Amino acid sequence: MDRVPSHPVLTCAAAAAWEKKLLPDEAAEWAAMQRAGAAIATAVTEDFREIGGLSPETRLLVLVGKGHNGGDALLAAMNLMALCPRATAGVLLVFGENALRPLARRSLTELRRVAGNRLGEVTLATLKSELAGYDVCLDGVFGFQFRPPLGEITAEILAWVNTHSRIRLRAAVDLPSGLGEQNAGTVFRADFTYATGVVKAPVVLPANAPFVGRVRYLDLGFFSASQPDSSAHVLTVDILAPLAQLRRAQTDKRTYGHLFVIGGSRSYPGAVLLTVQAALRSGVGLLTAFVPASLAPEYAARFPEAMWVGLSETADGGLALSGLALIREKLPRATALVLGPGLGAAPETLEATEAIVRNTNIPLLLDADALRPGILTAAAGKRLIATPHAGEFQRISSATDWREPGVLVLKGQPTQVSEGENVYFSLCGGPVLARGGSGDVLAGLIGGLLAQAPDDLLLAACRGTVWHGLAADLLARDLGQVAVQTTQLFDYLRPALQSLAHES
Repeated sequence: MDRVPSHPVLTCAAAAAWEKKLLPDEAAEWAAMQRAGAAIATAVTEDFREIGGLSPETRLLVLVGKGHNGGDALLAAMNLMALCPRATAGVLLVFGENALRPLARRSLTELRRVAGNRLGEVTLATLKSELAGYDVCLDGVFGFQFRPPLGEITAEILAWVNTHSRIRLRAAVDLPSGLGEQNAGTVFRADFTYATGVVKAPVVLPANAPFVGRVRYLDLGFFSASQPDSSAHVLTVDILAPLAQLRRAQTDKRTYGHLFVIGGSRSYPGAVLLTVQAALRSGVGLLTAFVPASLAPEYAARFPEAMWVGLSETADGGLALSGLALIREKLPRATALVLGPGLGAAPETLEATEAIVRNTNIPLLLDADALRPGILTAAAGKRLIATPHAGEFQRISSATDWREPGVLVLKGQPTQVSEGENVYFSLCGGPVLARGGSGDVLAGLIGGLLAQAPDDLLLAACRGTVWHGLAADLLARDLGQVAVQTTQLFDYLRPALQSLAHES
């Protein structure tokens, strides 16, 4: 297994060349299209669970162009209609049936065979006159070789679909129509983009985020034998495989590292608790948490698995400089250190944090209030993971070179992990993580994994990010995106590993 299991993100031109090499004839192309159609249907079914799940009477709208993307969309619809026995579908052939290329035409024939009288063909005019809505709209008008301009009728179709209030989920096949190396004036606005076989560079560009929604990578086996060179990669769930396997019998708690967590304050008492709880779930062998003395007794009662050390406090309940001696005394026992969750921004506390960073040589993870230019300067040359969200990244990058951290985890949609030369995208997770405390959980997971394998910061960062995101997906699919709590992520860390074991 590769050190960091991942597949390349390619430009549209490079993807075209790679697919031409892999799929040299019509038989190979048809087999790949069948895999794509089945994978899209499965992914749509899973993602729709976040808003209640598909019903037997699901209504589909399928936008079909001329080529393979249209064929993929038709085959996805065929699979969805097989899963939902009373589902109906309306197919809009944007350029007419006569314009379909052979494999797209074959896909339409297959859909007609499966759907029978549950399938109808629609036009823009009939759509505009309809009162009923659609559960899913599948966009298969253009593929990754699209070049502007967009025809007037096609632009009108995409604009109508984008603004239709009664479409519950908009799904782009491979990438949204109108998006490519150059974008059209009107682009399909997807809730999910299902990247089939290869993740193309335009779908991970920040400027295209409003069009692509959440990107899902559907691995069709295009990289099973070899991969082209790329500095951009998409992480695969195979990165979690070692966590789903049996541990060696001859081990003890020292085998799995000793994590130190330093954080907490009277103003932000909960963050460090989330980080500690996540680290305890990471599989780490030992965990010592340093928090303000007034918090330690309650926290020890909540999570007795951790060793809690109370430190002297500032007047406003943060960590005081006088606690440094105790931390320095115990630091040699640690294999990794997490600094920052709930720390607060009191000057004395930040001074103490900077001193800790300057005087330690163990692998560090800096999060939250520890992400300050002065603290990062103190960490120069050390083994470091920094985990900022967009606002924190702006704060540190305006004053320091962001490439100075050993590994940067830039939280967002999607989260990016970089060691300076390469960037790894985690396509797991979504809006269910847009709530307080989710970053504290991520810091604990990565920190716990780092303590277990302190020589590989990049692997720990990537593995923790994927695990966190996959657990979030499972949570949202079971309980939705809204009426949930951050702490419920913990209930899905084990199912995330079990789901991987069942797939392998």
